[in-house]
Amino acid sequence: MNNKEFINELARRNGTSVKDTTALMAGLIAEMTAQFEEENGISIMGFGNFEVKKKLERVVINPSTKQRMLVPPKMVLSFKPSSTLKDKI
Repeated sequence: MNNKEFINELARRNGTSVKDTTALMAGLIAEMTAQFEEENGISIMGFGNFEVKKKLERVVINPSTKQRMLVPPKMVLSFKPSSTLKDKI
């Protein structure tokens, strides 16, 4: 299911227009992005937890050249589904 199909289905289920549903989804994603940029996590009951984690600096080796490289630290987004969602899948 792509984004357009998802929004159409959500609009149909909620009895709202596609335009209103698109605006709602854009606002939701914008707010989630703002929270992730501030390194805050988001918990959605019955769905799961989104968490921003810091990956530490590490050394990797290129298998073909055997050259060692330093990978800088970075922030990554992780998702842990709720037990309710796990049971449904």
